[in-house]
Amino acid sequence: MKQGFTLAEVLVTLGIIGVVSAMTVPTLMQNYQRKSYVTQLHKVYNQLSQALLMYQNDKNAVNLTEAGMTSLNSISAFLKQYFKVIQDCGTEQTPCFANSYKNMLGGNSGFGCENGCMVLANGAAIGYTSLYPYTNAIIQFSIDINGAQGPNVFGRDAFAMTLYKNGVLDDYNSGSNGVVPLTQEQREQSFQDACMSDTRWHGCFGKILNDNWEMTY
Repeated sequence: MKQGFTLAEVLVTLGIIGVVSAMTVPTLMQNYQRKSYVTQLHKVYNQLSQALLMYQNDKNAVNLTEAGMTSLNSISAFLKQYFKVIQDCGTEQTPCFANSYKNMLGGNSGFGCENGCMVLANGAAIGYTSLYPYTNAIIQFSIDINGAQGPNVFGRDAFAMTLYKNGVLDDYNSGSNGVVPLTQEQREQSFQDACMSDTRWHGCFGKILNDNWEMTY
């Protein structure tokens, strides 16, 4: 005669499964979400890099400033020519971007869009700051990989990329020479100094580059 499990044994087994699930599922969900954010960021990065290369080649120029990327209007024209823009908010942050952003510590972040705030066909929002006055850097792009949708946290779905004259997209280089690519040490220092800051919004993208397109923080 075959014997089945007793009710007590079934309840104990279910209890163990429940405890294990409670311990592992949140971590698995967090890892999945991080990978999703990075995948979307990588797509935007690749599209922007390819468009910048096309822009420079179309102008037969040796760098982006020679190609004519020297003003806010030229950057706006570039985005509208090489991307499908489905919403143009001009210099208004909303509704293309969220009204405000948090940092990863839960405080308010200075991240936002100052100029040319747009939503692309892939759902990402992109904008840019004023032109940089120092050597080799052109401008900093503000990117929200899913537009105004949440979580609206800098370093999760919101990032800043600095564009340099040679077409490289990297993190912000606080040095006056603006040499790129940045070293791993420069990116790490920027991450420590600014990624979670409530006043500065750079450093997170460089950390992801350092860690081979993984969100390890």
